[in-house]
Amino acid sequence: MRKLFDAGMRVFASRGYHAARVDDIVRAARTSHGTFYLYFASKEDLLRALAVDCAEDLAGLADTIGPITPDDEGFQELRAFLGRFFATYERYGPVIRAWMEDQVADREIDRLGVKAFTAIGTQLGERMREAGSGVADNQVAAVGALMAMLERFSYAVASRRIVLDQDAMLDTLALVIHRGFFGAPTR
Repeated sequence: MRKLFDAGMRVFASRGYHAARVDDIVRAARTSHGTFYLYFASKEDLLRALAVDCAEDLAGLADTIGPITPDDEGFQELRAFLGRFFATYERYGPVIRAWMEDQVADREIDRLGVKAFTAIGTQLGERMREAGSGVADNQVAAVGALMAMLERFSYAVASRRIVLDQDAMLDTLALVIHRGFFGAPTR
């Protein structure tokens, strides 16, 4: 099953969800159609299983966000969270793109994505409020802007549209978010 999961992610990444075929996934996994259908009824069923894994990882990620204070300690907490977020996005990019680009007709799969991203957004909004950030006055707009920025930037990095040194990327993004959303002073 792990081989099929990994092959599904590779095929969805290279071909896109709609263009991917079970035959492509089976070939990439170096297994048979019989093995595929032992575990999954269709490519949609495989995507659903991947989406459940992804949603669990993202929801767990939300629980790891500690206080993001306007000081250096808060910067380090934010940077560590961003590192975990990018790693998760890189691993599950094809699933997240299927959610974000509304490629899936299955509303259950879509709900998993919305719930997972909402958990992260809610936690970040709470951290903004705790930090006394001015943007917390309109938390809905601030969280929406931050989550949109994180998702699109993660997409650009994972799809190699932007190629950056990992440390420089995390430092820069953490600095922008820390100042813009958490009220950190200019250094």
